[in-house]
Amino acid sequence: MKLQRKNGLRATALGALAVTGALVLTACGSDDNTNGTGDGGKTSAASNIKCDGAKGKLLASGSSAQKNAMDLWVKNYMAACSGVEINYKSSSSGEGIVAFTQGTVGFAGSDSALKPDEVAESKKICKSGQGINLPMVGGPIAIGYNLPGVDGLTLDAATIAKIFNNKITKWNDPAIAELNKGKDLPDKAIQAFHRSEDSGTTQNLGKYLGATAEADWPYEAEKKWPAPGGQAASGSSGVAAQVKQVEGAIGYFELSYATSQSIPTVDINTGAAAPVKATSENASKAIAAAKVKGTGKDLALELDYATKADGAYPIVLVTYEVVCDTGNKGDTLDTVKSFLTYTASDEGQKVLSDAGYAPIPAEINAKVRETVAGLS
Repeated sequence: MKLQRKNGLRATALGALAVTGALVLTACGSDDNTNGTGDGGKTSAASNIKCDGAKGKLLASGSSAQKNAMDLWVKNYMAACSGVEINYKSSSSGEGIVAFTQGTVGFAGSDSALKPDEVAESKKICKSGQGINLPMVGGPIAIGYNLPGVDGLTLDAATIAKIFNNKITKWNDPAIAELNKGKDLPDKAIQAFHRSEDSGTTQNLGKYLGATAEADWPYEAEKKWPAPGGQAASGSSGVAAQVKQVEGAIGYFELSYATSQSIPTVDINTGAAAPVKATSENASKAIAAAKVKGTGKDLALELDYATKADGAYPIVLVTYEVVCDTGNKGDTLDTVKSFLTYTASDEGQKVLSDAGYAPIPAEINAKVRETVAGLS
């Protein structure tokens, strides 16, 4: 039965890309590393990070898409604010939301905004308020492939949909050949890999395919992989590892995983003047057109997955930090506000550019800063 469709990161290897397990960085108190302090209101001499009463341990978890950005943010923040430990467990958006609604983390990372039922569930934890979405990290979802001898592969939405829907199973299929004239495509089976767990990356890919190839992707855009066939792997790192190892493989993951492992990525034929490469700059062009669709303090964004603007890479995601607007835990509130104030600052967002992610557009980011300042 045909299911109804919902309407609706150039990084270098920044340390190990293992997605499982917790990121636990211990702040070093030596004079060589930091002149910062965890005392309220003081600012590190080495940066503009304000510790503002932050102290103790802050647990967070969720999206693996933002892992490399979070690695940098946590390292910089903890170097500035001694006595503070930020523990971000990189798992998946789905697991992050569950941890948040169960009250076991101070904030969650998610590649998809909270759904109505998740907002309702959050009210049990936020008590006097509810969970809200704060856009903090942007970037492209790359389609990586392993096809020795084939460089600069171009695909369009319909072909990508058919590949992941098990309708195109050979690399020399006429539909692929038509988009790659002059290239020697092998008569080789396609090995398509997808995420095994609930994933915001999966959901954003589904939103793109649903908006641009509805006839070939008749699925609702959800975190759980919907199509038959293919092979599953855990986390973006798991999918990337499989594509890296298996000849004939294709999969989807954030750009940083492709760049760090030298996995070639697909150029997307969007109908623009030329196929669009998966780069941070091209993703930024698409994200810059996003509009806030959330209400009140919620800053969930609406992205244009069907863009045909020249140089705008359409398969993008925005990762949110999910927090309570009011009713945050008193023992971690100051740390949450201080840390997110840094990640949303000009300094924190510049880290994204330097690492190959796409910073949140300035107008939207100004609203994020205002909202973080008002968390209670």
